Amino acid sequence: MSTSGITELLRSRRAPTPQELDGIPWLHKLQPRDRKVVQSALEVGEIQVGGHVCREGRPVRHWLGLIDGLLKVSNDRRDGQTITYMGVPAGSWFGEGTALKRECYRYDVQALRRSTIAALPLEQFHWLVDNSIEFNRTIMYQLNERVAQFFVSRETDRINNPEMRVARTLVGLFNPILAPGVGEVLRITQQELAGIVGLSRQRVNQALTRLAGQGLIRIDYGSLQVLDLAALHAY
Repeated sequence: MSTSGITELLRSRRAPTPQELDGIPWLHKLQPRDRKVVQSALEVGEIQVGGHVCREGRPVRHWLGLIDGLLKVSNDRRDGQTITYMGVPAGSWFGEGTALKRECYRYDVQALRRSTIAALPLEQFHWLVDNSIEFNRTIMYQLNERVAQFFVSRETDRINNPEMRVARTLVGLFNPILAPGVGEVLRITQQELAGIVGLSRQRVNQALTRLAGQGLIRIDYGSLQVLDLAALHAY
């Protein structure tokens, strides 16, 4: 889309439904008083496929989570190529480092399909950081996983083996800390996965077929199931 996805998101904002609140794992770990503050401040909005939730260079105003849909985090290089850092499945929250430092985004976050975004205003985010031990644990665990994810991402960029690139991307998408809402089955098409991995759909299809042949994953129409996450990680 040509217009800003952030503008679209703000125009469609609304209060979250009880079902959407139930799907935010870290929310239920808060003390009742803190949970009440968060629930009154949270807003939800819809973004169309191709829309940008975050744009490089723009100031952070919210800590963001994905209620439903699929996102990718990337940068466009000067030579025209795109560097994709990670995919963001439903149930994930992202941008905590940027929110903590109150800085401008250093990356783009784009919707690979129509998505529902939850936004916690920066003021309430920092209020939780200052007042909630439970919330601080959530942020600490997320930041620790981000560091590991960064190293894996850098190493993956140097790998020419399609099966290894796809395997490592799947490990990131099924990360139980960063993506607690995924479980064992992820709704994703091969075209969407190709956009995250940075390979053609054909090469991703071949890699998935080989991984499935080794008993690591199961391919269903529009979804993937990881049969052995530890073995996929070791791969």
